[in-house]
Amino acid sequence: MKTKRMIVGISGASGITYSITLLKQLKKMDIESHLIMSKSAEITLAYESRMKVRDVQSLADVVHNHTDIAASISSGSYKTMGMIVAPCSIRTMSEIATGVTSSLMSRAADVVLKEQRKLVLMVRETPLHSGHLRTMLQLSEMGAIIAPPVPAFYAQPESLEDIVNHSIGRVLDLFDLESNIKRWDQDGKQRPQD
Repeated sequence: MKTKRMIVGISGASGITYSITLLKQLKKMDIESHLIMSKSAEITLAYESRMKVRDVQSLADVVHNHTDIAASISSGSYKTMGMIVAPCSIRTMSEIATGVTSSLMSRAADVVLKEQRKLVLMVRETPLHSGHLRTMLQLSEMGAIIAPPVPAFYAQPESLEDIVNHSIGRVLDLFDLESNIKRWDQDGKQRPQD
């Protein structure tokens, strides 16, 4: 694959700053980003950011309408590195787990799973009841990676931006993509990445 491509899904869960940071990081890494933003995500954006939908879309290389089931990323023959849903709502997670492909978000995730590419879900919900946990287990057994954005305080974050950057850096690690985050060393002390 000459062009590295990553699908980025934004659901309506709280935490849209994760996807904004992710899109910015992918741009720096020269990875072609394919964005799917749900209608609920557009509503959440208005609550959580001063950015407009077009501002978020401008961070992506390709923007897909969430209803376009015929989009390139809905086919397994269209090669991508995988998909990150950041943040991932319980609804989106549940649709993916059951194979409901009524939107491009769930269809693209289904394609990523069937092609055995990496699907990372930054699930944003707490507390979790047993139904949520069973769904996460089901997805894990299907090959998805459940990666809730949990802060790492050993990195001694000084701002919300530090916490978000570290969470996104750890997700990018899952794709062997380097980011400049503070890492734990052999002596049990955190250090900046070289």
